[in-house]
Amino acid sequence: MEKLIITPKTKIYDLLDAYPSLEEVLIEMAPEFRRLKNPVLRKTIARITSISQAAIVGGLNVEELVNRLRKEVGQGSIEAIDDAGNKYNTVQPEWFSHQNVVNTIDIREMLNRDEQPVHEVLAAIRKLSDNQILEIIAPFVPAPLLDKSLSLGYKHWLIKNTDGTFRVFFRM
Repeated sequence: MEKLIITPKTKIYDLLDAYPSLEEVLIEMAPEFRRLKNPVLRKTIARITSISQAAIVGGLNVEELVNRLRKEVGQGSIEAIDDAGNKYNTVQPEWFSHQNVVNTIDIREMLNRDEQPVHEVLAAIRKLSDNQILEIIAPFVPAPLLDKSLSLGYKHWLIKNTDGTFRVFFRM
């Protein structure tokens, strides 16, 4: 059987399925990845999160993360990985107004209950009408959620709070 080739698009679940020993490497590089030890989180969020997205969550350079993982399993390094697909809007957009925030979802609570928030958040975004805004509070950059919302054409604004949490505002 041919082993998995590690790239920025490799899903964390597939990575750890093929190379279980890389779990400790991930945790060493970014302590936030300790959550991967939770079997429910491993089966849900890890299935849809790519290494590129995980790098954002862990505050790591995508190229360094991929090359470290590849080195650990005996694969050569990849040069100049392009992660341009992960450009999140961190500048307040013209469409934003606090008065238009109609709903707030704190996904920290969902994650603590080992629930996957993507579907609930996307359902809430779909219920928005013109100019209405949904606010999300997260313990890390919710890269899989942002990527999915971008692919569906939704607008967003990402803010890092002083306490280390993140707020994301979504609009149709």
